[in-house]
Amino acid sequence: MSALLSVEGLRVDYLTAGEPFTAVRDISFEIRPNEILGLAGESGCGKSTVAYALMRLHKPPALVRRGRILFQGRDVLSFTDKDLRAWRWSEVSMVFQSAMNSLNPVMTIFRQFHDMLRAHGPVTRADAVDRTAQMLEMVGISADRMHAHPHQLSGGMRQRVALALALTLQPKLILMDEPTTALDVVVQREILQEVLRLKDKLGFSVLFITHDIALMAQISDRIGIMRAGEIVEIGAADQIVSAPAHAYTRSLWEAMPTLGPSREGVAHVV
Repeated sequence: MSALLSVEGLRVDYLTAGEPFTAVRDISFEIRPNEILGLAGESGCGKSTVAYALMRLHKPPALVRRGRILFQGRDVLSFTDKDLRAWRWSEVSMVFQSAMNSLNPVMTIFRQFHDMLRAHGPVTRADAVDRTAQMLEMVGISADRMHAHPHQLSGGMRQRVALALALTLQPKLILMDEPTTALDVVVQREILQEVLRLKDKLGFSVLFITHDIALMAQISDRIGIMRAGEIVEIGAADQIVSAPAHAYTRSLWEAMPTLGPSREGVAHVV
């Protein structure tokens, strides 16, 4: 099966007054159609930097030094600004770490859907209302909440809105950067179950980023482990869980809390 997205030798530096800081060190991986690839590692290892690089969202002092990001054979790093505007959200979208930070606090939910739809083509207000209602109901939110502001919704509802926005134009790939951070475990489970249900229904791929390897193991097909800007191990989720090859991967597992004395079956707790 050919890859949907291929990353080849990607390096990202942050330019400083002294020596540049290398946040991502020549990493390579691929995401296949209808696959969930997990990317795990401790805070500061470069996971979010990878996601921002894939979407071309970095601004100075960040700099992509070298490498290629191939989406269905096209190098994203060669896209013009016009190419990027058309490509983002329609082909690849992103659910950011905090919905309260990514949603505009002074705009209603409908206005945010409407603006995104208008950015990708002509749309009437009536059609935008219908599409917004459809997407909110798809993620389990009543359509009448489209007239609410983000602060009037719970944390879990805001994250569902962010997911609905990311799915509106039916992209082939969704980048999810710690989408359940700061949510309680019940809401985490509900949102992850929603992602799995919608993935099966719509057929998109996911890059799921988190420091919580146990959470990731529950939904991912494959898992990559990052440390200090490098991918030190990548493989099938079952293999990463049951027989990790790298010492750092084993250390991540040992750092996870358990409900009993044994780690056996930790990936199947939820």
